[in-house]
Amino acid sequence: MEILTQINDFLTELLGPFGPLIVVGVLGLFMILITVPLILSQPEDPLKKLQRSNAAPRQDKKVKKDKLRTSGRNEQLEKFANFLEPQNKEELSAMQLKLRQAGYQSKDAVRFFHFAQFSLGIIGIVIGVLLVTVLSDGQEFTAQQMIIRVLVPSAAGYFLPRYWITRRVAERQEAITAGFPDTLDLMLVCVEAGQSLDQAIVRVAREMKASYPEISLEFEVVAHELKAGKDKDTVLRDFGTRCGVQDVNSFVTVMIQSATFGTSIAEALRVYAGEMRDKRVMRAEEAANKLPTKMTLATMMLTVPPLLVILVGPSAKGIAEFGGG
Repeated sequence: MEILTQINDFLTELLGPFGPLIVVGVLGLFMILITVPLILSQPEDPLKKLQRSNAAPRQDKKVKKDKLRTSGRNEQLEKFANFLEPQNKEELSAMQLKLRQAGYQSKDAVRFFHFAQFSLGIIGIVIGVLLVTVLSDGQEFTAQQMIIRVLVPSAAGYFLPRYWITRRVAERQEAITAGFPDTLDLMLVCVEAGQSLDQAIVRVAREMKASYPEISLEFEVVAHELKAGKDKDTVLRDFGTRCGVQDVNSFVTVMIQSATFGTSIAEALRVYAGEMRDKRVMRAEEAANKLPTKMTLATMMLTVPPLLVILVGPSAKGIAEFGGG
């Protein structure tokens, strides 16, 4: 007890009244950082391996299907699936859709996202504790100030992946919108040359990879799903949902209606490609019309203050000297 009292007094003198709590928190964080890698590297239980090897033959087919579904997944993150994935199916589907719109097609994208949030939150707590203890230069903080300095870096680290995903979605949608008119022109050329819609999609995915990789990737997914035998209407609707762009959704609607009513796909593509070119010109004109307003505000902010100093400065100095004299 005397040793604990001495340690408590020493920490109180060194770090202030919250010194023991700070040390306990830091030790807890280090324990978490040490324990998580050990758990991830834990070998498989031999009993489970034996039970799996002695399973009945009728289960083999089901096991193979499950392996095919989960192939490519990170086995270490699989142990924390309940912790790193939303248990609500609607929330899980919404998160998967958002990550796919950001360009992350991996099966473990949701788990990596939540793992990044958890890891960066812990790193933020460590940074906050360091700011309060090591980097404080002996400055004493109140309890409220300490809580703010610890929680603000943690909250920033926790919400950083969400901000990154939101930015990635916006940038990717802008890239798809910019490259979609050229994609439709190439698809129209392929269809008018005698290729089917499936062949045109494959050709577009290959040709657009250098100039517009985002939309090329989406067309590659469409081509693979069509080759796998998935229904064409469902594939096109999923394509529009993944992109999250109004122009792509309208294109999907045009293609589905053209196939349903038996009209010419080439004619529908020709009309819609013309509309997309006109929309691109209108977007460029809109950006050009906004430029003078932006330049006016920047010019006023950068030129008016120095001009006022040049014009009013000598007069103000003369008035000050006259008043002092």
